[in-house]
Amino acid sequence: MACIRIGVLGTTVVRRDGKDIGLTPLTTRLLLRLVTAEGAAVPCGDLYTDLWGEPVRGRVGRPHRTEVQKRILELRRALGSAGPGDDTSVLRTEQVLTGQGRDSAYRLVLTPDQLDVLEFTGLFNQAAHAAPATATVLLTRALGLWRGRPLPEAADAVFAEPLIRRLTTTYESVCAELIALHTDSGHPELALPVAERLVAERPDDLEALAALTKLRARLRERHGAELLRREFPALRTSVVVKRGDLFEETDASIVAGFGDTFDTATERDAVISRDSVQGQLLHRRYGGDRTLLDRELRTALRTVTPVRRESARDKPKGKRLRYPIGTVVPLSPPEPGGRAFAVAYSHQGLDLVARSTPEDLGLSLERLWESVAVHGLLRPVAIPLVGAGLARVPLRGEQVIVIIVESFLRACRQGPVTPELRIVLRPQDLRGVRLSEVAQYVEALTGDGRHRDGARAARDDRRGDEPTAVTGSIDDP
Repeated sequence: MACIRIGVLGTTVVRRDGKDIGLTPLTTRLLLRLVTAEGAAVPCGDLYTDLWGEPVRGRVGRPHRTEVQKRILELRRALGSAGPGDDTSVLRTEQVLTGQGRDSAYRLVLTPDQLDVLEFTGLFNQAAHAAPATATVLLTRALGLWRGRPLPEAADAVFAEPLIRRLTTTYESVCAELIALHTDSGHPELALPVAERLVAERPDDLEALAALTKLRARLRERHGAELLRREFPALRTSVVVKRGDLFEETDASIVAGFGDTFDTATERDAVISRDSVQGQLLHRRYGGDRTLLDRELRTALRTVTPVRRESARDKPKGKRLRYPIGTVVPLSPPEPGGRAFAVAYSHQGLDLVARSTPEDLGLSLERLWESVAVHGLLRPVAIPLVGAGLARVPLRGEQVIVIIVESFLRACRQGPVTPELRIVLRPQDLRGVRLSEVAQYVEALTGDGRHRDGARAARDDRRGDEPTAVTGSIDDP
């Protein structure tokens, strides 16, 4: 037997053995008339009346019968059906009693594998008593069968109205239940396309619009403090910009910027501000135990060659050994949280004022990602807006973010660094950052973090390149 598939949930499609079969408009309407009978036999006189719009009074005459039989023959050929009397055919000829005596009648005998309407309603009915996860799968399959308004070639026909109305109601129920299932299972993002589809199809449906608005609000709430998120599937990593407190990111390793002398004094002989990131690192992750932090720093820095030692006369306060810009020290604070990466990205002046440049920042970030790749245990990494505060890097906040993102993605193309980079902004940081420009830049990147401008992408991939202060649509300060 031929493999038949008939689709009427949208423009009518007849497929036999994988090939689409064309039908004339009148034969298409005849097919739809038989579909609306839902497996019942339709007398020849009824078919003529419904298709030609001319009531048959008395017995069906030969001209009427001939017209119907022409269409039946075309349909039978399209379906690859045998002739009358074959009980295995999907289009069968029968004899029925009418008020005028016996009459020929025609019946479509189809299974859910052969008719999308049967499969659609069957999936909906199965989902009604299935477990939530199973119901979600069944309803998703049902929704995938819906290609548009059902039976469109017979939309003006009285015989099609009941089935069109019932299918439309079922479709709306499928959408509503699927939205509820996704939402209740904690995945409103999967419900969103379904809700958007309903509103697009029914722009005047206020109830559907209200449901979509509520769903979008719920999705925004899920982001919480997140201001921007971009996935980079080819690199198996994500970049997130969020508002918050760096030291509350206890599920992540954190980055703390230091001066090239790795000073830690914040009290009586203060060299650094207690409110700075390195100051907070001391008090919030080391409980104010400066001795412990200094011991960790000193142990790690034994393998690093200092660039010079300042004299006590020139630098009476703080430490006097200077280390190369870009020196990174992985730390293991005793307080809850992940590792901390201390990175020297600024010069601690003899006047105790920290100063840095975009070039210093770029080099420090490159060395940072190298250390994170080795010591970060593939945990998320949280980094503040380095350089935007007391280090006085002459860049706007959005430019600093772009430099961080560029250097990170460049490192990720060399190998795994971290599954998620979080750039954590304090409320006061937000006032100096035009996040819309950051979002425009990030969204323009490809899935592997490259610029769509091939020349720019090639330049980014050259190891050791210094990132510029100007990136994407962000101008010089």
